Amino acid sequence: MQLLGWMIVMVSWLAWAYPFIFHAPHNQKRPSVTVIGPTRIGLLLESLAIFLAFVFHLPTEDAISPGRVLPALLLGPAAAVMAWKAITHLGKQFRVHAGLYHDHELVRTGPYSIVRHPIYTSLLAMLLCSSLVFTQWLWVAITTAIFIIGTEIRVRSEDALLESRFGEEFRQYQRQVSAYIPFIR
Repeated sequence: MQLLGWMIVMVSWLAWAYPFIFHAPHNQKRPSVTVIGPTRIGLLLESLAIFLAFVFHLPTEDAISPGRVLPALLLGPAAAVMAWKAITHLGKQFRVHAGLYHDHELVRTGPYSIVRHPIYTSLLAMLLCSSLVFTQWLWVAITTAIFIIGTEIRVRSEDALLESRFGEEFRQYQRQVSAYIPFIR
């Protein structure tokens, strides 16, 4: 079971990262408004949560139960698919830091019709996938809390920018679609 768990996590992380490395538009030279500070703080907390999930691992002599591996088997591939779809639908709007290009559009198709921030949804699913396979239960709760704090910082920054640009259209979208956890507003 441990080998299967390791394989699920590693393959899922590679599949999740691929579209960010090879399909997302990087180094765009278009005028934009950017909010770097909160984005970096949120990203730092999200990264810390993922790092801690691997640091506070299960003792190596403990066998991983099917009750941990099977949900990981669902979460990892689902996260990778969501990341791929999010990058595809976001297209030229993709940014690492919260910001808006001068010609920014409000994307509401594909995974953006399910959650407003599907990349964060997919990253949360990857954290949970990894945690199920590697992490002690107490640390699963702690890392998830740290991740959510970081994500909330990023979501609020991005939502504020989108509301400033799109006004009522964004507020209506916000009322209809959850931020990053489906069905939770």
